[in-house]
Amino acid sequence: MFSLGMISGMLTLLSSLGQSIFWWVVLWGYCLMYLISLGLWYSSMGLAGCWGDFMVVDNFSFSLVSLTLMISGFSMLASVRDIQKMGNKVIEFVFSVLTLTVVLMFCFSVSSLLNFYIMFEFSLIPILLIILGWGYQPERLQAGKYMLLYTVSASLPLLILISLILVSGGSVFWGWKYLSFEWSWLAVLCASLAFLVKLPIYGFHLWLPKAHVEAPVAGSMILAGVLLKLGGYGLIRVFYMLSLFSTLTISGVFCLGLGGGIVASMVCFVQNDVKALVAYSSVGHMSLVLGGIYSNTEWGWLGCLLMMVGHGLCSSGMFFLASETYSFYKTRSLYLVKGGLVLVPGVALCWFLICAINMAAPPSLNLWGELMLGISVLSYSVVFALLTGVMTFLSGLYSWYLYSVTQHGQCPLWVRGVVMMEEYISYIISFLLVFLLSMAGLVMLSLM
Repeated sequence: MFSLGMISGMLTLLSSLGQSIFWWVVLWGYCLMYLISLGLWYSSMGLAGCWGDFMVVDNFSFSLVSLTLMISGFSMLASVRDIQKMGNKVIEFVFSVLTLTVVLMFCFSVSSLLNFYIMFEFSLIPILLIILGWGYQPERLQAGKYMLLYTVSASLPLLILISLILVSGGSVFWGWKYLSFEWSWLAVLCASLAFLVKLPIYGFHLWLPKAHVEAPVAGSMILAGVLLKLGGYGLIRVFYMLSLFSTLTISGVFCLGLGGGIVASMVCFVQNDVKALVAYSSVGHMSLVLGGIYSNTEWGWLGCLLMMVGHGLCSSGMFFLASETYSFYKTRSLYLVKGGLVLVPGVALCWFLICAINMAAPPSLNLWGELMLGISVLSYSVVFALLTGVMTFLSGLYSWYLYSVTQHGQCPLWVRGVVMMEEYISYIISFLLVFLLSMAGLVMLSLM
């Protein structure tokens, strides 16, 4: 409700303020909403259940709503140069981000599977407008088509499952458990497919690198930081409600997720685009989240929450740094982006911190998330120990590879001797992002 009041207030301001003032008012509004969400989160610690018949209150919903507000604010802050200063359809961009933020907040807050499905599908429209309206290259049309077709096609079985549950049980609230649901293997496929595409795991991921490469920096940050978390959140809610953890299909998807995570991590080493490499790294991290969800343990679910929040902050920071790197190299090719340590040492420091956190360096959320997920996967079956270890090793290896390739070597001729004022902006923003990530890790560890 506060978000809807915020948007109505912005509409009033729009008639009397200029674009620049309107932009910064919305940005400070995001900061205020984030602080309010943190206050509500800490005041409701220990509570679980529902507010009325519409909103759900627990650590999963509050943490992901806070993550949505933080990433949306950072995405607008990162788009100041490309959108606000250039006057590139500022009002339309602000309302697209605001609409997407409100929809995602409702996605993580509603207590009904049907309402979640409606918001889940509606979130495609704002992100599609952002990619098509402010993307970089003509291929953004193909990227938008891939994302739309993958998500909508995979969501159709989930809609059929929701209809069957409504007919048989009469309700689709998260708190209910449907233990007598028949066709368990078919229900697993119907319930999993939409979220596996959104997560995504290897084999259902082809839309993700295309969308990231063509999207503006704000689209990439929200897509990696928040939208991918809809898959993990939906799997946790739906599988707890249907109690579908003990089927043979789960074991098959478990193997597909962990094995696909290793393949996606290996694919990172053959990418020549910085954003494509970061996108494939997201596929590897989210595969580990899938293992924690299907382990059906409390540690696995808490590890999923920590990993989703940590990955959301870390991946959005990496996409922001990739955008800043493109602003003065005029390319994202790993064959040409060299010598960043000499050219812009402040940005190089930010790359080092972000890459270190991406490989789960303490005290970030990624470290605690990977430890808890590894333990939960081993509790499911010791057979997966090798897969988990290889995936963790490759995660550190491609993070080190990304930093060493972009920051070392001989700087290209066309960027030598150029003074980059964006270095100071990126340094402040990225350092703040890393600081918040580290502090969040310490706070969450102390609360557990």
